[in-house]
Amino acid sequence: MPLRDECGVIAFYNMPEASNLAYYGLFALQHRGQESAGIVSMESETGKTYTYRHMGMVTEVFTKNILRRLPGDMAIGHVRYSTHGASAARNIQPLVVEYEWGTFAVAHNGNLVNADRLRKQLQKDGAIFHTTVDTEVLLHLIAMDDSELIEAKIVNSIDKLQGAFSMVMLTPQYLVAARDTRGFRPLVLGKLGDGYVVASETCAFDLIDATYIRDIEPGEVLFIGKEGIFSKYLSGRGEKASCVFELIYFARPDSVIYDGVSVYEIRKKLGEKLAEEQYVEADLVIPVPDSGVPAAIGYSQRSGIPFEMGLIRNHYIGRTFIQPLQSQRDLGVKLKLNPVKGLLRDKRVVVIDDSIVRGTTSKKIIRMLREAGAKEIHLRISSPPVTHPCYYGIDTPAQKELIASQKSSSIEEIRKDLEADTLGYLSIDGLREVVGSSDNFCYACFTGDYPVDPRGVERSPQMSLFEVSREEEK
Repeated sequence: MPLRDECGVIAFYNMPEASNLAYYGLFALQHRGQESAGIVSMESETGKTYTYRHMGMVTEVFTKNILRRLPGDMAIGHVRYSTHGASAARNIQPLVVEYEWGTFAVAHNGNLVNADRLRKQLQKDGAIFHTTVDTEVLLHLIAMDDSELIEAKIVNSIDKLQGAFSMVMLTPQYLVAARDTRGFRPLVLGKLGDGYVVASETCAFDLIDATYIRDIEPGEVLFIGKEGIFSKYLSGRGEKASCVFELIYFARPDSVIYDGVSVYEIRKKLGEKLAEEQYVEADLVIPVPDSGVPAAIGYSQRSGIPFEMGLIRNHYIGRTFIQPLQSQRDLGVKLKLNPVKGLLRDKRVVVIDDSIVRGTTSKKIIRMLREAGAKEIHLRISSPPVTHPCYYGIDTPAQKELIASQKSSSIEEIRKDLEADTLGYLSIDGLREVVGSSDNFCYACFTGDYPVDPRGVERSPQMSLFEVSREEEK
C-alpha cells in the first residue's frame, strides 16, 4: 500500500516529565510518520523551552540522556512524513520561534492548501522563511497579527488557514490544540492524573494509561492553561469531512477516532461487506499484513472461507514506500513479505488488501504467491478504486500514477495488469453504508469531489473571531 501517512502529534499539559510521556506517545504514533521525530518541552513557571529534533525513528532519535535534557511539565511532539516541504532536517517539527511575548512552538498534521499563496504574500510583507513546510506560515501570521492578546493572535491567524490541520501549540501561557473546520484529520483530548493529553489517536493514550475524554471538534481552538480549559471556534465551519482513509488504512486498528468510532470494527465490517459484494469460491482467505488483517477476518467470517496467514511480514523492515526509487520499492516488497509455501501450494486464494494505488506492490505480491504454488489468486480490495490525489495531508502520487485513474474505465484492465485471476473492489456505496453518517466523511480520493478547493482559493474576508462566543456563532 504505497501511500504515505501524514504525521502524528502529541501534547501534554501539567505533567511531570512531560518529555518522557511525549516519547512514549510518539512511539505509539510511529505508524503515522517514520521520517523524523521531535519534542519541545517547556517549564510552565519560567517559560524556558528545550528542543530536540532529528531525522529517524522515535527510538533512534531519543535516548535517556537526550530526554533528560528536555525538562518541563509541558511538551509537544511530532513524527513526520513530508507531504509539503522537502525531507530535510530544517523541516523537522515541532517548529519553535521566539516572539516579543515569549516562545511559541507548533506541530502540525495535515496540509494547508493555501500555504503557497499565504507564503508569497507574507514574503512581500517582509517575512523571511527558514523552512519549506506549510506550518511555518502560521508562525508569521501570528507574529504579524496586531491583537493585544495571544489568544486572539492564535485564533485570528489560524482562521486564515485553509485545508487540513490538526495542530498542537505551546506558549508560556497555554497548551493549544486546533482542528480545521472540516475535521479532516483526527485529534483527541485525554486526561492523565491532574494533567491533559492531546494526540492524533487514542492508541497513544492506551500506552500511558490516559483516559479519552472527547475529540477536538472541527473548527475548535482549545486552550489549556492555569485557569482551566476554554475553546474558541473558527469561522466558515461547513459540513464535516473527516478523512475516510484514516478508517481504511492510516489509523492504528486499536484506536478510536471520529467521536468514538472503533477503527478495528470498521475494517472488519468493510471485509464483511466486501464478501457480500465480491464473493468468490476459494480455499483460503489471506490478508496482506498488517493493514489487510481486520478486513480479511471479516471477509472470512462472512464468506465461510477459512482465514490463514499466508503472507508473513518482517516487522523489522520499514514500509516499502519509504524508499524513493522504484527498484528499491520492488526489493522492499520481497524483504517485507514472505509467503508460506506449504500452506499456499495448489490452493485457491482470496488475497485481501485495503487499497491499490500504483499497483506495484500488489503485482509483486501476486507473483510471489504464484511462485509459492497458489493455483488461483483472487484479489479483493476493502475500499473503492483510488482515482484522485489527496490535497489534505496524504502524500498520494500524481493522478497519472494511480492505476485506477489510468485504467478507470475497466477493472478488467487493472486485473490483467496485476496478473490476478479475478479482482474486486468494495463499492463506494458499500463503503458509505459501513462507515455510516456518510456525509461526515471526505471521499475525494475515490470520487474527485473535494470538500475544500485544493487550489487554495481565498474565501471572503472574515471579522476577528476572538470575542465571538460559541453560542453567538450557533
